[in-house]
Amino acid sequence: MILLAIDTSTDSASLALVRDSKTLAEATWRCGQNHSVELLPRLTQLLEEAEIELKSVGCILVARGPGSYNGLRVGLSTAKGLAFSLDMPIIGLSSLELEAYQHADSNLPIGPVFNAGRGEIATALYRNKAGWQQLAPEHITTVEALGSEITRKTLFCGEYVTAIANELKKRLKAKAVIAPPRPRRSSLMAELAKERLEAHDYDSPATLRPLYLRRPAITRRRRP
Repeated sequence: MILLAIDTSTDSASLALVRDSKTLAEATWRCGQNHSVELLPRLTQLLEEAEIELKSVGCILVARGPGSYNGLRVGLSTAKGLAFSLDMPIIGLSSLELEAYQHADSNLPIGPVFNAGRGEIATALYRNKAGWQQLAPEHITTVEALGSEITRKTLFCGEYVTAIANELKKRLKAKAVIAPPRPRRSSLMAELAKERLEAHDYDSPATLRPLYLRRPAITRRRRP
């Protein structure tokens, strides 16, 4: 089965085509807030590169958040639109888990970190010991609060980590290990979705929703 993986969770977007655990084509690029104008052209380019027609895709994998409000909206709407129009199954996966899985070769607990705005962060905790496992669910917190949440040496990763690295080290001291930057790899979603794919445990395109962890800030219209 050919899998199409879509990740638009952050300012870096990633697309991949995977078949039988082999990556046929993958593209990761810095798109800022231009997901809506860049995603489909990049997808067309990726399909041409792999010499695959879209109708040959057997399942769509999409990162459902948390992450950028605009990015998640574009990624989810694109994935759901394709699933509806081409009658394809779809599976939504955690964006934080995907970020953490890129560092699954670490022996430490892995704490992916995304910017949640308002001085807060979105994070979770994973570890690859006797199998991949989640130690703490996705949640909103602060770097200050991590001082009590993190009790052992932990590898922190994600695009936003460099912006708060000094504060993490100040709060957690030797317990904070900062991972070197790695390009986002949507192809890894195929590994994360393996059990669900084998069990035919798909999401419904009609009910699949982004995981924002909280409602996006929307300015109310001022009365005249």
